[in-house]
Amino acid sequence: MQQYNPDFDYKSAAEEVLAIEIAGLKQLSQHFDTHFVQACQTILNTTGKVVVMGMGKSGHIGKKIAATLASTGTSSFFVHPGEAAHGDLGMIDSNDVVLAISNSGESGEILGLFPVLKRQQVTIISMTGNPSSNMGKLADLHLCIKVPKEACPIELAPTASTTATLVMGDALAMALMRARGFSAEDFALSHPGGALGRKLLLKISDIMHSGTQLPKVTADAPLTEALLEMSEKGLGMTAIVDADNAVIGIFTDGDLRRLLSKRVDIHDTTIGEVMGPNPQVAHSNMLAVDGLNQMQERSISALLIVDDGQLVGALNMHDMLRAGVM
Repeated sequence: MQQYNPDFDYKSAAEEVLAIEIAGLKQLSQHFDTHFVQACQTILNTTGKVVVMGMGKSGHIGKKIAATLASTGTSSFFVHPGEAAHGDLGMIDSNDVVLAISNSGESGEILGLFPVLKRQQVTIISMTGNPSSNMGKLADLHLCIKVPKEACPIELAPTASTTATLVMGDALAMALMRARGFSAEDFALSHPGGALGRKLLLKISDIMHSGTQLPKVTADAPLTEALLEMSEKGLGMTAIVDADNAVIGIFTDGDLRRLLSKRVDIHDTTIGEVMGPNPQVAHSNMLAVDGLNQMQERSISALLIVDDGQLVGALNMHDMLRAGVM
C-alpha cells in the first residue's frame, strides 16, 4: 500500500504544473510558421471536410478540436484510427483534409492509414511534437506542438503536450473563423439549443406583447383609465401615444407609487400630466439580449418597442426571464 505524506505541499505541486505548461505555451508561437499559414489556407480552400484523428490522449484532444472547428464554420468530425482501419476510412474522400495528431509522431494506428490516404490523394496535416518523426515527414504539412517538458513528474503522462495540442487546435480554428468572417449569428445557427442559442437567436419581436396585449392610452385619458389598462395588460406599465400612435411617454408601477406619496387625486388627473416623457425604446428586430442589456444599463424594468415611429410592442423583465434570456 502506498504511503502518503500528510504534509505534502499540494499548492506548490499545482503551481509547478502551471509554470511548466505556461512555459510550453510561450514557445508555441514560434510554430505559427509558414506551415501553419499553409494549413489554414489548405483547410479554407478545401471543398470537403476536416477529419481529425488521434489515439489515446491525443484522440481526446482531437475530438475537442474537431468540435471547435465544426462549431466555428469549418466542417469537421473525429474518426478513431482503429475504427478507420475497420471500415470508417470509407467516410473520407479525396476532397477532405486529415488532421492527424500524435505527440511522438509514431502512432502505428495512424501511420498504418497513410498509404491508403495517400492513394486517395487526401491532404494530410500532421500535428506532432517531433517534425522528424514518420508522421512529420510523411504528411503534406506539419504543425509542431513540441514542448520543453511534460508537467508530469515522471515525464510519462501527457500534460504540457496535450495542452499545447489543444492550443494549436484552437489557434487553427480561430484563425479560420476570422478568415471566413464567421459571425455571432452564424455561431448561433449551429448552437440553437439551450441558453446560448436563445441569447444569440431570439429577437425582441419573438417575445414582445403586441396587438390587443399592448398597454397604451392617449395623453388625455384619465389616470384611472391608464391604471385600468395597466392592470388588464399586466406589464406593470402603459405607453402613452398621440393620435398617430407615436410614443410620447410612459407610466409605470414605480411612477404610481411615487405619485400616491404626493397625494395626487387620481380621479381628477390625466395621464399626460403625470407620465414620464422620452421613455427608452427599442426596435423589434433587435436581439432580445441587446434589449436586456439596454434595460439593465438604464435600470428600468420595461421597454417600449417602436418601429418607424410607431408603437408596435412592449415587454418587461419577466418576459426576458420566461424566454430564458437572463
